Amino acid sequence: MSLPIISADQRLAEPRGIKGCIFGKSGIGKTSLLWTLNASTTLFMDLEAGDLAIEGWEGDSIRPRTWTECRDFAVFIGGPNPALRDEQPYSPAHYKAVCDRFGDPAALDRYDTIFVDSITVAGRLCFGWCKGQPEALSEKTGKPDVRGTYGLHGREMIGWLTHLQHTRAKNVWFVGILDEKLDDFNRKVFQPQIDGSKTGLELPGIVDEVITMAELKAEGDPYRAFVCQTINPWGFPAKDRSGRLDQVEEPHLGRLMTKIRAPVAPAPKRLTYTPPPADPAADAQSQPQS
Repeated sequence: MSLPIISADQRLAEPRGIKGCIFGKSGIGKTSLLWTLNASTTLFMDLEAGDLAIEGWEGDSIRPRTWTECRDFAVFIGGPNPALRDEQPYSPAHYKAVCDRFGDPAALDRYDTIFVDSITVAGRLCFGWCKGQPEALSEKTGKPDVRGTYGLHGREMIGWLTHLQHTRAKNVWFVGILDEKLDDFNRKVFQPQIDGSKTGLELPGIVDEVITMAELKAEGDPYRAFVCQTINPWGFPAKDRSGRLDQVEEPHLGRLMTKIRAPVAPAPKRLTYTPPPADPAADAQSQPQS
């Protein structure tokens, strides 16, 4: 048996979907992004039952109502994880049981993109499920243990997101609500609206793209846009692992994915650090006085 090395040619030839999350305030038009995708190759995971904005959209959808169904759909879409034991979710035994119920997973081959609306509601379903598990009760008193509930919730959400993230051949996009808050210094900060803190903190390390869909204003009327780079003047959560996106992009998910798949710039050009221009006034102040 030879060492299972994947050559550069093999790795570059593999189909690899884009995994991303789009946050924005309620009503900004996140669900309406489905209109920018190919309806025949997009599967809409409708957790919010808020599809009025896409009335007339001709794509297929699934409507999980419980956290158990969310996990079942995730393993059906992503396949089994051979590293897990039979009693664990996403294991080969879980996958087999789901396939026995749902049928041949080849039915999903027609879909290139899974659009999950929303991760906010998925977090609520997960938290409700966690509150009913033995781990959410204190071993000493038998009463609800908030720390145990949140700990289980964090592990469940990360496991679900990670399993979908490993669906290499498909694009998976999560949308969620973005909260605006004030910190201890009365500064405006933005946080994803997800129960618990663990999921929001670890999500940027799981997905390829974190995008804020926001209302921006230049000299004219306000306009909607995707904010795509971590360093931005508004403080919005954003990340671009591809290195192909500008700080602000048009709010069209289909064209955004096309740009992400465009030929990449040479590594030296992408990785070169350009220092900011020197400020003569600041340099003069930093000089020691004689």
